[in-house]
Amino acid sequence: MENLKLEATERKIESKGNLKKLRLDGFLPGILYGDKETNLPLSVKKNSVKKLLESINFMSSVIEININGSKYKALPKDINFHPINNEPIHIDFQKIKPGTKVVVNIPVRFINNENCPGLKMGGVLNIVRRKIELKCPAENIPTEIIVDLTNKEMNESIHISSVKLPENVKPVISDRDFTIATIAAPTVVKEPEPATATTATDATTAGEATAEGSVDSTKATDPKTGAKPADSKAKSAEGGAKTSSPAADKKK
Repeated sequence: MENLKLEATERKIESKGNLKKLRLDGFLPGILYGDKETNLPLSVKKNSVKKLLESINFMSSVIEININGSKYKALPKDINFHPINNEPIHIDFQKIKPGTKVVVNIPVRFINNENCPGLKMGGVLNIVRRKIELKCPAENIPTEIIVDLTNKEMNESIHISSVKLPENVKPVISDRDFTIATIAAPTVVKEPEPATATTATDATTAGEATAEGSVDSTKATDPKTGAKPADSKAKSAEGGAKTSSPAADKKK
């Protein structure tokens, strides 16, 4: 892996006020330690660090730091960020030499999704580990771990043993063949069935039948006289009013 380069300046241990001014001037305080040598305080341009953070796997990359003409190979070990604006405020580097073994977290990248039978059948790529912790020589740190999905079937698991790692690079977890990802069967959620149109139609038909079977008393007629019930009642009332009893006639 190609080393990245970063320009830095040696600095003295300063007060909080001086460190604040350093940050306001666009610099990031840091420290370089390791190899039984005295820790070396330094400062780097904040924009240079932010650019590296955005473009690569910065924390797993070997950085060539040039401090006042002296070059050191180092690995970023820790970055502190401001709790409010999330801007970097301090950075630590670990000095390394050829042959030094380092532990780094390397991102996983999946390729050939279009050649995966399990995914073609509707399966889902279930990623168990997006990064894998590796122990490797400082001069041979991989930028990423490639997982080929070609010919992977439904419900198949992809283990670390199926991944080709660079020479002398080994996973930190060595006591088991851990899973990186699986091709999982799709999960189908069955929705409740809506009411059928037949049921609604039957209910409507029953209502119409009930309405047809009822008789409107205002429209019915007597089958013998042809008079409506209301008319018959009225005539009966009139007849009752005109009829007088024999006792009434005698009094007259």
